[in-house]
Amino acid sequence: MSDVCAATPYDALLLLSFGGPEGPEDVVPFLENVTRGRGIPRERLEEVGEHYFRFGGVSPINAQNQRLLDALREDFAAAGLDLPVYWGNRNWAPYLTDTLRQLSRDGRRRVLVLVTSAYASYSGCRQYRENLAEALATLEREGLEPPAVDKLRHYFNHPGFVEPMVEGVLSALAELPVARRDGAHLAFSTHSIPLAAAEASGPLGGAYVAQHEEAAGLVADAVAEATGVPDRPWRLVYQSRSGPPQVPWLEPDICDHLESVHEAGAPAVVVAPIGFVSDHMEVLYDLDTEARQKAEELRLPFVRSATVGADARFVAAIRELILERAASERGGCPRRRALGASGPSHDRCPVGCCAARESAPAAAGADSPYA
Repeated sequence: MSDVCAATPYDALLLLSFGGPEGPEDVVPFLENVTRGRGIPRERLEEVGEHYFRFGGVSPINAQNQRLLDALREDFAAAGLDLPVYWGNRNWAPYLTDTLRQLSRDGRRRVLVLVTSAYASYSGCRQYRENLAEALATLEREGLEPPAVDKLRHYFNHPGFVEPMVEGVLSALAELPVARRDGAHLAFSTHSIPLAAAEASGPLGGAYVAQHEEAAGLVADAVAEATGVPDRPWRLVYQSRSGPPQVPWLEPDICDHLESVHEAGAPAVVVAPIGFVSDHMEVLYDLDTEARQKAEELRLPFVRSATVGADARFVAAIRELILERAASERGGCPRRRALGASGPSHDRCPVGCCAARESAPAAAGADSPYA
C-alpha cells in the first residue's frame, strides 16, 4: 500500500500542546488558564509571570510548535502521505476546542492526536485526554458531530526520540574543555510532579519515573559507547516544582544536584532536558537561567544539550507512529519500534491509567465516551 492511503482510517493529525503567551499582556491571562480552579490570587500569578517577562512576555513554545507543524507537513508531502495537520492548545490560542470545531466543520471524522509529551503522567497524558473529552462534549452541545479521536502511543523510547537526544549530549560534551570531557557528569532533567501523581502514572503505577529512567539510560549507554567512557556518572533529576511545600514532589531538584556533584568533585556537568520535546519556558528559565546561574556560582562548567524540537529523525518517527497505528487499526501487525526493555507502549490507555484524585471523562482511551 502506498503512503497516500496508508493513514486510513485516519483523515487528520492533531498536534495537541500546552500553549504559551505571545506578549506581556497575555502572561497573566495565560497563567489564569493554567491555574483555573486552584484559587491562586492574581498577585501570585504576576510573580510567576516574571519568568515570562524576562523574555518579553513571549513563550517560545508556540513558535516551536509551528516549526514542528511545518516540518511534519514537509515530511508528509515528501513521503506521499496525504494527511492534513491541525494544531490546538490546552491553555492558549489556537485553543483545542476551536481546532476540533474546525476539524468537524472540515468533515474530518477520525483524528489521530500527537501530544507534545513523551511520557505517561496525569499532566502529560490523562489531562490532555480529559481536555479532548471536554472539547468534544462542547461540540456535541453546539450540534456539531465530533470526530472520533485516538492518541499516538508514548514515544519516549522510540529511536527517533532517543537518537537526537544522544547527538545533543555528544555535541554538549564537545563544548567542554578536553580535560573535563571524560569526567563530566550527565544530569537528565524533567518536570517534577507530586509523588502521588508519579505513583499513579501509567496502567500499573510508577510509569513516569520508570520511563524517564529508561530513556536516560538509553541515552547514557549510547553516549558511553560513542565516547569510550563506560562509567560516566548520570542521574535523573527534576525541575520546575510548583506545588505547596508540604506536598512531596519528585527529587532531587536540578540545582541541589549541581551542588552535590560539585561537592563530589565533578569536573563539569551536561544537563540533558530528557523530559521536554522542545526548548520552552521551563528549559529557558529553569535550566538556561536558574541552573546555569547556580553552576556559575559553584564555578562548575555547565552545558545544556538540545531537545529534539523539529529534528528530522523525530519528525520521521511521528510519521512512522502514524502509519503503525493506522495499520493496526486496519487489522494489520505493523512493526512497532522501541528501544530498551519495556517495549512499545499501549495504543489505548487502559481504564484508570494515570488517574487523578478526581477523575473526569477522558477521550482516546479504553474508557472513552467517544470511541
